[in-house]
Amino acid sequence: MKLYSYTDTDSFTNTYLVVNEKEKKSLLIDPSKITTEIINQIENNKLELSGVLITHNHHSHVSGLATLKKIYDTKVYAADPEISGSENLLQGDSSFELAGLKIDYYSVPGHTADSLIYKINNILFTGDVLYTGRIGSSSCTYTKMRLCSGIKSKIFAMPDTTTIMPGHGPLTSIGAEKLFNTEVQ
Repeated sequence: MKLYSYTDTDSFTNTYLVVNEKEKKSLLIDPSKITTEIINQIENNKLELSGVLITHNHHSHVSGLATLKKIYDTKVYAADPEISGSENLLQGDSSFELAGLKIDYYSVPGHTADSLIYKINNILFTGDVLYTGRIGSSSCTYTKMRLCSGIKSKIFAMPDTTTIMPGHGPLTSIGAEKLFNTEVQ
């Protein structure tokens, strides 16, 4: 598996292209902005775009979908039916296969009601749930409590060596967040 990271400098949102080299298949996570660089990576390597994973329905994480759908006929997976439709609606915690890769997903509400995180191998894509040294914003004390509870029970239960690829900012690890993220109470 190869992973490519792209940052939309308008919103400072990370988009990830995950590639299964053996099967020549790929998937995108949070297409903020579809750039020539992303399209060239897919096309020049003759990759099939098997699907798109959305961590939550905020403009900075889905704004590239309209462009992407004009170029590729691909499925979109999300917890919000407005984004995924009813066929690819992800609810709760489960797993499925996409691009020849096992995708585990977990519902971690708090930043938004539809917040999902995705785990592929030893890499966790957290969207706006968890950043380097921070957690996602929440609208009130209750949603912050739900967010922190989900982070502790679902994310911090994973191995410390798990790499975290957040929706904004640099990568981190579960071990580093357990040690240094003072926002998780």
